[in-house]
Amino acid sequence: MPTCFVFCAGVCGCCGPLRPRYKRLVDNIFPEDPKDGLSKSDMEKLTFYAVSAPEKLDRIGAYLAEKLSRDVVRHRYGNVVIAMEALDQLLMACHSQSIKPFVESFLHMVAKLLESREPDLQVLGTNSFVKFANIEEDTPSYHRRYEFFVSQFSAMCHSTHEDSETRTRIRVAGIKGLQGVVRKTVNDELQAIIWEPQHMDKLIPSMLFNMQDRTIQDGEENPAALAESCFRELLGRAAYGNMNNAVRPVLIHLDNHHLWEPNEFAVSCFRIIMYSIQAQHSHHVIQQVLNHLDTHNRNTPRVRAGIVQVLLETVAIAAKGSVGPTVLEVFNTLLKHLRMSVDFELGENSRRNSSSSVSSGRGKESEERIVQNAIIQTIGFFGGNLPDYQRAEVMMFIMGKVPVYGTPCHTLDTVKIGHQGTKRIQTMLLSSLIMVTSGFKSKSMMAALPSSFLDPLFSISLMEDSELRQLVLEILHNIIDRHDNRAKLRGIRIIPNVAALKIKREKISKQDVAFMKKQGQQLYRHIYLGCKEEHNVHKNFELLFTTLAILTIELANEEVVVELIRLAVALQDMALANEEKMSMFICCGIHALVAAYLNFLSQMIANPPFCQHVSKVIELRTMDAPHLLPENIFRDKCPLPECLDKEDKQLYFQTADLAECLLAPGYNAERLSVPYVPQVTDEDRFTRRKSFVDTASLQVDIMSNNLPDKSQLAEEITFETLKKAIGKRTEIHFMCHPSGQIPSDTGPSE
Repeated sequence: MPTCFVFCAGVCGCCGPLRPRYKRLVDNIFPEDPKDGLSKSDMEKLTFYAVSAPEKLDRIGAYLAEKLSRDVVRHRYGNVVIAMEALDQLLMACHSQSIKPFVESFLHMVAKLLESREPDLQVLGTNSFVKFANIEEDTPSYHRRYEFFVSQFSAMCHSTHEDSETRTRIRVAGIKGLQGVVRKTVNDELQAIIWEPQHMDKLIPSMLFNMQDRTIQDGEENPAALAESCFRELLGRAAYGNMNNAVRPVLIHLDNHHLWEPNEFAVSCFRIIMYSIQAQHSHHVIQQVLNHLDTHNRNTPRVRAGIVQVLLETVAIAAKGSVGPTVLEVFNTLLKHLRMSVDFELGENSRRNSSSSVSSGRGKESEERIVQNAIIQTIGFFGGNLPDYQRAEVMMFIMGKVPVYGTPCHTLDTVKIGHQGTKRIQTMLLSSLIMVTSGFKSKSMMAALPSSFLDPLFSISLMEDSELRQLVLEILHNIIDRHDNRAKLRGIRIIPNVAALKIKREKISKQDVAFMKKQGQQLYRHIYLGCKEEHNVHKNFELLFTTLAILTIELANEEVVVELIRLAVALQDMALANEEKMSMFICCGIHALVAAYLNFLSQMIANPPFCQHVSKVIELRTMDAPHLLPENIFRDKCPLPECLDKEDKQLYFQTADLAECLLAPGYNAERLSVPYVPQVTDEDRFTRRKSFVDTASLQVDIMSNNLPDKSQLAEEITFETLKKAIGKRTEIHFMCHPSGQIPSDTGPSE
């Protein structure tokens, strides 16, 4: 009996020592007073045991989790800190297959801390998770899920704690936690679920929310800077198939928080996106912004302008790398929204005219102009940064959208928007073409100015609107001036020493000679007709002078020089005869243009007799007819004569004298004896060209003098009618020419 008692007593006394060793080792790391912190010596024993017996790791983790859960409930936060520190050290020390179950216990404990309402515990749990996220595991995990952590860290990023310092700590912890989730999952193919919309819709807005708040400047603990770093890291890891899911939440966030107006933050976000993603993914971002612009096509002008300006930033960055197949789609979408903006503006104008709210109408109109200017700037900037081969395609694409008489316009229904709307679209598209062609360098004019581009462009150059004609000439300058001489030629004037300008030029290539043979007469013709337009102003004459000068520099061989002199003499004769009753300003302006150009040409071809003749005429004009020189006629309030003195031949350039000066080898001086007459085309028969000519106006213009009954107008416009009109014009030319023959201008150029 006593023996039995002793045995029982021994059994009872051995209950403590018979506890599993891992539990005793875990218990020993907790001191009696939590303020003493983790026992380092006991922690080393526990770590050695875990490394030596990795199969016990899962039990160690489960036991630690049990103790931590109990301590959290009992608010023993000192023991909670010790438990998490022990877990962190075990994680760093153990890298075996058996760590997988231990990680599950670890994540369970982190989740317990994050669910707590105590900021200190939330920060503690986050810090442990970040340490875990930086550990590279040998094998992937097939069953681990991070949805809870994405939700919890995102909620912490939006903390609204009443204490600002505590709120900042929680937000910083939330951002670090999300950064840990990103690092742990984005490179793991088994965790691709993190890129799904339900997770991106939490991750991205949480980062953007903190990036917006730039008020806190606290070094490394600045939530805005930390969120931006995390945002860049996430985008940098985005694969091809994940781009849309990463960009869409950004657009939604900007919508929800009304950040398109003003759009500084939106622009900043997309700069970060474009510089963070891989270059080959740029077109995904552009496509997303384009689709978003389509979605907001009925929104306020400032919102649409904000989206377009963001698109400008994205395409400006993408144009330096790879844009992919979206080049023409970008332009097509922008042109569509340009047309819609014009529709909105004109619709508002019509409503304004019928109501008393004039001030609000003007505000709406100016806002639509903001949208239109943003679109034009985007088109021009994007096109201007493309390679030359793509830029040529874009030039053709935009030119095909400009409403021009005689060419089909598939996307812009000009009937509905009327004359004013069509002119607005023409002006804006030509302005964008100026930006696209700026800096364009083509080795061959034949490739840079094909007929499909040149024909509609020249049609616009004959319209009544002087602004449109100016835009056309500036486009031609951008394309033809391959050596950047325009700045030296700015301003129509008598240049005393052309050599001082240091004009850059090269020998005319065979391709350019072929171009002038094919298109030269068309160029001369439109310059000739453009000079006599009654709405010409000073700038028109300046641009015409620059056009003639650039043609001389870039495309003129001996044959072209003769043709340009013929053109100049024809312009002078036209202004003297003034059969079309042009204003005195236009007549004097043409004479001034001819003087400025022949002065320039004479020095460019280095022909002393030619220079002497031109200089003599200019000197006489300076004394007797200053209104025939550009320095005077284009001056404000220049006195104009009632009529030109046609009798004083010395004031004008004489064909015979010019021909005598060109007797040098290479010049066909006899060609000067044949007066220049522009080729007759359909555009001449349709006189008084408007910005857009509809069928009815053409019918009235042609037949109004012959048909008293307007009801029969459409029926009588037939091939025979047009043939008679052409015959009548031919008869007039026949009667006016002294030889009784119509001089042909298809000589050497054809």
